Amino acid sequence: MTDQTTNTKKPAKLSYLGQGWLVLVLAGGFGGLLAYVESNLKPKIEQNKADFTLTAIPELVPGATKGKPFVRNGLTVFEALDDQDKLLGWVISTAGDGFADRIELLIGLDVPATTVTGIKVLSQKETPGLGAKIEKPDTFSKQFIGKSATSPIGVAKGKPAGNQVQAITGATVSSEAVASIMNKAMAAFRADLPAEARQ
Repeated sequence: MTDQTTNTKKPAKLSYLGQGWLVLVLAGGFGGLLAYVESNLKPKIEQNKADFTLTAIPELVPGATKGKPFVRNGLTVFEALDDQDKLLGWVISTAGDGFADRIELLIGLDVPATTVTGIKVLSQKETPGLGAKIEKPDTFSKQFIGKSATSPIGVAKGKPAGNQVQAITGATVSSEAVASIMNKAMAAFRADLPAEARQ
């Protein structure tokens, strides 16, 4: 009877150092790919937002049909104009921190910038079914129409009074974030009003 030795080789394992390098190479590759995609898509995304803002102006300032952008106090603002280029108000594009992520808003104001004529959420990533309700124009955002832009807008959990709106049930933080973003933007715009708003 002859001895038979089995020649079983164990599969080669990557050392910890090899695994570390693999992770670094993959992370660098994916990071570079993401950076490339973002740098190429960012101008298109910004153009899409500007186009969306222009189409939203009639909703935000009654009677307006078009807008003309300018920068004021670090804010992108649009003159809200009618077909005869008569100034009917302003639309401020602004953003701030919400509960989950950044919230981007459009705020419509009358010519003297004393009254809110409308708001629209450009983008948000708040909790679905709760904070995401800030986007609903027929419930939360319509409460801001007619509120004073000269003093801070507050948020009430119960029945609102004065310059307050009612918070979305279960999403008080998101509701307060919208009011805070609006208050900061309106205060910054009113701190350096265009001449047309002071007449």
